[in-house]
Amino acid sequence: MTFVCLAASRNRLVCGFIAATLLAAGPVLNGGAARAADDFPLDCDLLLDTAPMGRAKRVPIPNVAPDGAATIDLWCRTVRGFVQLTDGAMTIEPGPVPEGLPQYVSAGQCTPERMRADYDLSTTLIQVTGWQRRGDTVILDGTARLHFRLSDH
Repeated sequence: MTFVCLAASRNRLVCGFIAATLLAAGPVLNGGAARAADDFPLDCDLLLDTAPMGRAKRVPIPNVAPDGAATIDLWCRTVRGFVQLTDGAMTIEPGPVPEGLPQYVSAGQCTPERMRADYDLSTTLIQVTGWQRRGDTVILDGTARLHFRLSDH
């Protein structure tokens, strides 16, 4: 009788340990803890992973604040907007692209090609429906796939 009670107590202890381990590992198994490590990088500059256009070194750089307010440096001009994020979904509402040139523009920076690219990128951002993060890369999915990398500055 004593042996049976000790075995039952030991089984309860082992079962309790396994249950506690599974509960603690649950977020990792379901992607919760792993997902937290790969959240969208708020308040960080993201650089479009592409070669600069022409002589100017500027590439598009969005920055999203925790409240969703966004500043998006396009190829030539800057727009303000709003971003809504959920686990894998994203909606970007950029403001209108300004007609005038930025105040501090170096010679040759805002070519007609770059100014057209501002409108094209703004249109592409409106069509973004999802996002994913892979390390230091953020991928925006929509009608086109845009790859951004975290700025190291």
